[in-house]
Amino acid sequence: MTTARCLLAFACVLLLPSLALGQTYPAKPVRMIIPFPPGGPTDLMGRMAADRLSRAWGVQVIPDNRGGAGGNIGFELCAKSPPDG
Repeated sequence: MTTARCLLAFACVLLLPSLALGQTYPAKPVRMIIPFPPGGPTDLMGRMAADRLSRAWGVQVIPDNRGGAGGNIGFELCAKSPPDG
């Protein structure tokens, strides 16, 4: 009888993580920061990547060009952005 109880307890422990399902990622539009000005090769590649990610994820990926200071403005914006996933 104790073996059956142990197996039942083990099965319950294995099923517990399935109860804690979170939302799918990404749940809202994604901003892709491109740290260089628009019109260059980095901008073109970033926009192509944003388009493919939008189709793959099913959520809009918005390219955001923040050129200047050798890319430091875009990198600073990324570092100070809210940690939302």
